[in-house]
Amino acid sequence: MDMQGSGTLAAQAGVKEQRAEFYRRISRHNLTPLWEVLGALVPKSPKTPVVPALWRYAEVREQVMEAGRLITAEEAERRVLVLENPALRGNSSITQTLYAGLQLIMPGEVAPAHRHTQSALRLVLDGEGAYTAVDGERTTMRRGDFIITPSWTWHDHGNLGDQPVVWLDGLDIPTLRFFDAGFAEHGSEASQQTSRPEGDSLARYGHNMVPMDLQQTAADPTKVFVYPFSQTKEALEGIARTAPDAHFGHKLRYVNPATGASPMPTIGAFAQLLPAGFATAPYRSTDATVYVCLEGEGSAQIGDDTYTFGPNDVFVVPSWHTLRLQANDRTILFSFSDRPMQQAIGLWREEKMQ
Repeated sequence: MDMQGSGTLAAQAGVKEQRAEFYRRISRHNLTPLWEVLGALVPKSPKTPVVPALWRYAEVREQVMEAGRLITAEEAERRVLVLENPALRGNSSITQTLYAGLQLIMPGEVAPAHRHTQSALRLVLDGEGAYTAVDGERTTMRRGDFIITPSWTWHDHGNLGDQPVVWLDGLDIPTLRFFDAGFAEHGSEASQQTSRPEGDSLARYGHNMVPMDLQQTAADPTKVFVYPFSQTKEALEGIARTAPDAHFGHKLRYVNPATGASPMPTIGAFAQLLPAGFATAPYRSTDATVYVCLEGEGSAQIGDDTYTFGPNDVFVVPSWHTLRLQANDRTILFSFSDRPMQQAIGLWREEKMQ
């Protein structure tokens, strides 16, 4: 190496050491140089720590039932096994913004009344005879029903039947944790007193009509707190008489019937039907999405990973990961994501590929 080259290397080493010493000094003042982290803070495309994952219900059901033998619903307040993303262990998160868990209620039990600022959805998976009560109205929980407990509404659960009941919980817990905006309150009684007959909210708000004095904005949660699976299937089968969309098959989003917005401002929910043998074209979007198989079986290729799924299996697709779905037979999927939040602030983006 010539003298000029040697001098250049020495100068570069000197600058590097000066910068390192500078970084050490400013660190004592809780300062950090933006230029060292800018690429990670403002990436060219989303770089999520979330990884694809699948939970096979047949494999985890026994652990859920074992929880029922170890702790009562009253002791636990909510007897749930949290579905933690493998890359987010310890955070009680399935994505960066969403929580998911499998909740169990045994015959004769009551999960006591409480309310919280976190919005929640329930998707009934297994068993019958349970109910959810929301602000004075009960609804019987049937498999595939999509049930909502909006932010700061009183809710409790009970099982009047003779078999265990399991449902999937989905909440915006990580989002509220990010905002430091979580509040909770316990009820004075385990079960709230009913003030309206079952089906009242669906009758008032769920038939393309609303009460004359209802005033709602897109930011308000829906007054309909149960979307029966029987109605979901009827809608999907109705549109399935037309040709499927290349990227989604036959897919619908749940809405607040009074506004057309998402049922909850922080969580969007969707249902889709894939005909037997149908394969979707590749698709990706910025909202990490949790999927649940309600009927049928198939496979999901998420980026470079492929997972097979069947009834009650849960899988997660991280942000900006390409998804391809293949249905072995007629398949119905439920899904939820943070899309409404991203759309509200103009961040949501999708890409449809051939």
